[in-house]
Amino acid sequence: MKLSEIQDLIKFVAKSGVSEVELQDKDFKIIIKTGNRGRGPEPTVMVQAPAQNPVQQLVQQTLAPAAQQEQKGGETRKAGGADESKYVTIKSPMIGTFYRQSGPDKPVFANVGDEIKPGKVICIIEAMKLFNEIESDISGRIVKVLVDDATPVEYDQPLFLVEPA
Repeated sequence: MKLSEIQDLIKFVAKSGVSEVELQDKDFKIIIKTGNRGRGPEPTVMVQAPAQNPVQQLVQQTLAPAAQQEQKGGETRKAGGADESKYVTIKSPMIGTFYRQSGPDKPVFANVGDEIKPGKVICIIEAMKLFNEIESDISGRIVKVLVDDATPVEYDQPLFLVEPA
């Protein structure tokens, strides 16, 4: 289902006065609920999808070139290639906004090629106005940064690829 079709469905539900609509396909499930019982156009939308849906694939395809640009010199490897099986992925422990540094004039916590050890802060994730320092739980060398600075991240979203030491 295209984004424009979903937006049209939301508008239709908001105007119709229906309190809840559920649409399910083999690849996704959409639930639209109006919290104000049809008194205005403020629906809530929930989209549930399997682990690897087209939207996630699009996000991964968008992030992969940006991550490759972050790498230095001969460190570039193909995204999704067989060489990546030896790497460990550091994932986001929460939903929030990903930051590579503590401030605009501060140094980056971890760059491609940096050696990391357990307990080293590698990024910050802001959630509900709280800045949470994310520490490495492994030793190794950062091979890729998979997320752009100041972008939203989801729980369990890959942030870094690390070559274990």
